[in-house]
Amino acid sequence: MQANITRTVILALVVASSGWSAATAVHAQAASAAFTREAQAAVTPARALAMLKEGNQRFASGKSVARDFLAQVKQTSKGQFPFAAVVSCLDSRVPPAIVFDRGIGDLFVARVAGNFVNDDILGSLEYATKLAGAKLIVVMGHTECGAVKGACDAAQLGLLSATLANINPAVTAVKGNFTPRSSANGEFVQAVADMNVQLTMQKLRDRSVVLREMIDKGEIGLVGAMYDVSTGKVSFYE
Repeated sequence: MQANITRTVILALVVASSGWSAATAVHAQAASAAFTREAQAAVTPARALAMLKEGNQRFASGKSVARDFLAQVKQTSKGQFPFAAVVSCLDSRVPPAIVFDRGIGDLFVARVAGNFVNDDILGSLEYATKLAGAKLIVVMGHTECGAVKGACDAAQLGLLSATLANINPAVTAVKGNFTPRSSANGEFVQAVADMNVQLTMQKLRDRSVVLREMIDKGEIGLVGAMYDVSTGKVSFYE
């Protein structure tokens, strides 16, 4: 009881200092609870996307929800019911749960330098959606991506070279009069980052029969996204 009162007082102080309305405060208090099986079942792919957009708007405007993460740890200790899965880069500046203003148990996240997919990640996404109930897959790149820059420069370093090879199709696919076609050209780097998201989405559909069938049936959604490391905003490719 005391803990609940304390959380309510803290939320009230946050609302007062941020200028939130009473309705927003109610939403914030509800959003601080971990996702349940019932809540997950009620989410459609379209609603899942809307929730991510709303969350990023809160994050980018400095109005992220005040969450009791320890309470969410307890709430999710016996089960998890995420509503979306995100494939994103390893980059430390791009933590999906934070930039989408979500809590513990809300998102499945697969991270690898260059936000590409292989059979291991695709199998994980099949689990996240077909078995665990997530309604949306987001493939999210970001600006100023070091992995993309490395691929643009054909960087060679141990096993990293094999990792960056997964981005090479995007480097090759980008056409146009980009000079130089290297990390020294910011426009070329961003064009490759955009293409990499598109090709990753296509590979997901081509390689995974399970995911393709779920997408075609409308059971799950698939969208691309680009996170801007200078603004905190996410743009979606729909």
